[in-house]
Amino acid sequence: MVPTIIDIEASGFGAASYPIEVGVINDAGERFCCLIKPQGDWTHWDDKAESLHGISRQLLEEKGESVESVCHQLNQFLQGQVVYSDGWVVDDTWLIKLFHAAGVLMQFQVSSLEMILNEQQMSLWHVTKDNLFREMQEQRHRASSDAALIQNTFVTTQQICTTNSNLQLSS
Repeated sequence: MVPTIIDIEASGFGAASYPIEVGVINDAGERFCCLIKPQGDWTHWDDKAESLHGISRQLLEEKGESVESVCHQLNQFLQGQVVYSDGWVVDDTWLIKLFHAAGVLMQFQVSSLEMILNEQQMSLWHVTKDNLFREMQEQRHRASSDAALIQNTFVTTQQICTTNSNLQLSS
């Protein structure tokens, strides 16, 4: 099983923050990524968050798409699916804020990645993710790159667990 992964970058870390970029990678490896133009009342900005993701408010104003457009594109890309997030608590909150601002009904579900990870995968997660990141040639803390890294980590830890299980059975 290869899960569809969603990742969101935001304007900051607190309750006043809002989504500024959404990235998804589906089970076939197809990606969707979009910058989000802030709503007029979305004013919170955290320079520490910007230093992590490297997305300026000016870039969002110039290149971001409207909340309505982003929601419709997400619904089209993810129609009826369950997508997984490694930061479900914040990502789900930001998606709710995004779809509420657009007045659009979300036509997919978001679930915590932990719902499909087994204990062995969890124990291997951080080391595997760090190793894969070093091998990747993509920028960290950008939504689609992070989604791809998370998906790759899931698949790799799943393969390690299967290999270990097969080795134990043959001995």
